Amino acid sequence: MRCDFIADKFQMSFLKIFIYNFDQNTAVMNTKTIIRLLSPLVLLSFSCAAQQKPIPYGNNPAAGKYYSIRGVKLYCEIYGAGEPILMIHGNGGSMEAFKKNVPFFSKRYKVILVDSRAHGKSTDPSDSLTFEQMADDFNALLDTLHIAKTYVIGWSDGGINALLLAIRHPDKVIKLASTGANLTPDSTALLPSLWKGMVKQYNEQKNIKWKTAKEKNDWKIFLLDYFQPNIPLSDLKKIRCPSLIICGDHDLIPVEHTALIYHNIPKAYLWVVPNSGHPTLIEHTDDFNKKVNEFFTGKGF
Repeated sequence: MRCDFIADKFQMSFLKIFIYNFDQNTAVMNTKTIIRLLSPLVLLSFSCAAQQKPIPYGNNPAAGKYYSIRGVKLYCEIYGAGEPILMIHGNGGSMEAFKKNVPFFSKRYKVILVDSRAHGKSTDPSDSLTFEQMADDFNALLDTLHIAKTYVIGWSDGGINALLLAIRHPDKVIKLASTGANLTPDSTALLPSLWKGMVKQYNEQKNIKWKTAKEKNDWKIFLLDYFQPNIPLSDLKKIRCPSLIICGDHDLIPVEHTALIYHNIPKAYLWVVPNSGHPTLIEHTDDFNKKVNEFFTGKGF
């Protein structure tokens, strides 16, 4: 039941009783009447606050479950009903990255959130990691969930994985939206200043013997972006599904590189988000949700 509707009813009742109990001669409100009237309204406020508590995406036992996928346990949360959408986060992140997008899409689709291998709650003790390995994980997860094909939204490394899922498992992807993806690890695909910083970090830390599991994992996912991806343009031509390729106009990925991706996918559309950095889906949530949904439903494209 809508809390705002109930609260409005209480407020109207309060106003009526206030008018009725107002002593025009003394201009004093009956104190007992005020307390009696306000008590249920205060209780209602606490009840509504509890109902409106934000969903802890990425840490929600009510929706979360682990799945044994290709030697690791992938953590997954599912929201909503309808046609499926797989959302894939970026390097060093987790499914929480989509917390501003899930409320919109879960009203229209079955939203599948997953922590990628070696990210979030999906631990991976191995000493190496590849994008191809991760894309194959998502394919196997879809099989486990008995999902024949899905829409895909990927951000940053997740955008790379969206492309690779469509390349390696084309029958699985209905349409994809990839924002902030790159094809190679170099200064043509990343801002030169960002790449320079990554080279500096690699040279300073490459000989360190990491001790803790967290240190080893952090280094592993850093190396993922330092040496990968390596997607040839010819592979992009294997993508058969309609693809919305996205970047911000001052993204970490140069617009020219995003345009290169767009030009080499047969059924691609390009969206350069004005006044946006790398997190297009966060900085421009409403526009992002609306535009991607319109693309998936075929409206305006």
